[in-house]
Amino acid sequence: MSKKKANKDGIIYSTDPNFSTGEAGEKGETPIPQKQRFYIRLDRRHRAGKAVTLIEGFEGRENDLQDLGKKLKNFCGSGGSAKDGVILVQGDQRDKVLQWLIKNGYSNSKKV
Repeated sequence: MSKKKANKDGIIYSTDPNFSTGEAGEKGETPIPQKQRFYIRLDRRHRAGKAVTLIEGFEGRENDLQDLGKKLKNFCGSGGSAKDGVILVQGDQRDKVLQWLIKNGYSNSKKV
C-alpha cells in the first residue's frame, strides 16, 4: 500500500453532486472571544524535557487561529506554532498567556 495515498477513505471518485469527504473547507465563523473556552497547560512529553505551553480549545477558522497564535507568541517573546485548534508557545508562559487572554476578552480561559 502506498504511503502517498491522499484520501484515506479509499474513495477515488463519486458521481453524487452532494458528496463531501468532510475534510474540505473551513470550520464556521469564529465565535466572539467571550464564547471561546481555552485550557492552558504545560507539557514536557516528547519534547526532550523542554517545556511548552499548550493553549487548547480554539474553535473557528484556521486563519484566526494563526493570528491569535502570532499575537500570543509576540506578547510572550517566544516561538511556537498554531495548528489543529492548539497553540504551542515555547517555555512556561502559562501566567503570561492567561493574563493576555483575559485582558483581550477571553474570560472563559483557565489554567489546567
